[in-house]
Amino acid sequence: MIASLHGEVIDIGLNTAVIECAGVGYTFTATPQTLATLRRGDAARVLTTLVVREDAMSLYGFTDVPSREMFALLQSVSGLGPRLALAAQSVFAPAELANAIAGGDAKSLQRIPGVGKRMAERMIVDLKDKVGSYSSGSAPEAPAVAADTVVPEQVVEALIGLGFPERTAVSTVATVAAENPGLDTAGALRAALARLGRG
Repeated sequence: MIASLHGEVIDIGLNTAVIECAGVGYTFTATPQTLATLRRGDAARVLTTLVVREDAMSLYGFTDVPSREMFALLQSVSGLGPRLALAAQSVFAPAELANAIAGGDAKSLQRIPGVGKRMAERMIVDLKDKVGSYSSGSAPEAPAVAADTVVPEQVVEALIGLGFPERTAVSTVATVAAENPGLDTAGALRAALARLGRG
């Protein structure tokens, strides 16, 4: 089990990054919020979870323990795999997810790309009694990113990676940037997802 990586960030892609540890580069998949905390050439530490399947081994990266634990908890829901669990964390912080699940807020959960009414209801039924430790609001947030580092193209690419059409992503990000000029990359992504969820 690879529990964490610590080393130089040698590449950052659309939804993945590579950290070199002792001469070996490890690729991991992460949310746009996590990727926004990384800088190519800098040293970084990420917590990881290794998902092993018959046809592949995939590494997923997180900035904090609650995010990693929520990722595992979400996958205990039947039909909810790693990709959807990561999409959920692209939209909500662990505490926000826990609050939506504990409160039976299926409508909010449907803002997650790929989650329909049935899956949202299944998440609530399966996890309602398991998310109490996350909904207190004490879960640490991901490190903040300075507002001047926002790159609209990154937000557009993240939305495309989550399955939204490029045209829709571009127009939504432009609208969000105009309405909220002070948002950081993670905030812009959440605002864009919230707007798309209302559409």
